Order: sequence, then C-alpha cells, then structure tokens
Amino acid sequence: MFFQLLFSFISPTISSRCCGTYKQLTGAKQCDWDSRVVSTVHALIVGSFCLYILAYDDAVNLDPIWGDPFQVKMNVAITCGYLVYDLLLFARYWKEMRDPYMVCHHFAVIYAYGYVLNRGVLPYFANFRLISELSTPFVNLRWFFDAVGLPRSSQPVLINGLAMAVVFFIVRIAVIPSYYSQVFATFGTEGYIRLGIGPQVAWIVSCVILDILNVFWMYKIAAGFYRVVTKGKPGGKPKRNHAE
Repeated sequence: MFFQLLFSFISPTISSRCCGTYKQLTGAKQCDWDSRVVSTVHALIVGSFCLYILAYDDAVNLDPIWGDPFQVKMNVAITCGYLVYDLLLFARYWKEMRDPYMVCHHFAVIYAYGYVLNRGVLPYFANFRLISELSTPFVNLRWFFDAVGLPRSSQPVLINGLAMAVVFFIVRIAVIPSYYSQVFATFGTEGYIRLGIGPQVAWIVSCVILDILNVFWMYKIAAGFYRVVTKGKPGGKPKRNHAE
C-alpha cells in the first residue's frame, strides 16, 4: 500500500513541482517515471537495512541457515511487498512497461523469499542477495537523465554511467564467487539437511536464475557504456539513430 501510494500520489505531486519536464512527458513516460521513483525509494530502504544487518546482526552471520531471522524477515517483507506492487503495475500497464525479464526476476525472488518469510530459513543468504539493490538508484538515474533530455555524452550522464557499471559489477557480479563458496560450504551440514528438499531447490534454482539475469544485464550495461564512450572518439563508428 505504501509503494502504491508513492506511485499514485506522492511521486506525481513532487515530480510535477520539482521538475518541469515531468509535465511534458507522455502518460506512459510519467508512469515509468513514477515507477522508478518507487523503485529508487525501495532500493535505498532495503539496501541500507541490508548493510546494517550484515554489519551488526551476529545471530544471522554466525548461523547463515537458521540464525534469528527477525530483522531479515522484516527487510524481505518490504521487498516482497514491493515486488507484489510491481507485478500488479506490470499487469495494469503491460503495453507501456513490457519487461518479461523483470517479471521472471520478480517471481523467482518471491518464490525463494516465501520460504524465508514462512519458515525463517536462510536469513544470511536472503539478506546477502539484497545487496544487489544498491545498484538500482544508478540504473534509475540513468533513465531520469534520458527523460529530461541530457545527452548521453554529457558529464553527469557519463559519471553516473561509470558509477552504475562499477556498482552493478561489485554488488551483483563480483560477489558471485564469494556467495556460492558459502553456499557450497553448507552442503551436507546438519543445518542444510534440516531445510528439506523444498527450500533447498527454491534457494539454489532462484539464485541461478537471478545470477543469469545479472550477467545478462551486466553485459548490456557494459556494452551501452562502451558505445557511448567510443562514439565520440576519432575512428568511432557513428550510430544511425539514438535508440539504445
């Protein structure tokens, strides 16, 4: 309800007052704008809470499978609430916001986090996955720059593009070896066996799906940044249009 309120009332009101470009956008663009405001707010809340838990929640860090999940469940519940809101938004505005990859992402996350909320299992690993949300504000800022008409060769866009690529790589790609090494370290332990087949499958399958999507998105981000940087260099191939 909070995220829907933010989308329907708070974002349109503040955006129309603070940014003249917002009023000039089409209805579809305004819808996308408001959804990205909500996405950014969610990412900042969940990402900050995630770092706090990783730093100070000793129970979760000492027992990654069965540690006290109270704070993690609260953070996961916020994320699941956002994902449900976002899926309803996709259903309502599918023509404007068509993104099958994101729908797959949402269902995979909800499927896995359902076990965290219902049984309180895997709190450390559930919270660790939420680190990826720290890259979302940079992704959305790139879209906002496009919406207000800033050239992709301008300094703010290039700085944000570099930051987006670096942060996305750090929180979604570079952590993959460390994450899976900790996953493999739990195999065969008493805590892992107590999980049962359902949580085990949900945990591993959802992680694999999410990381395949992350690698795919990392490739698109790196390729897009490379095109923008090299387009203005001598010998660079000129693009026929501005669609990227």
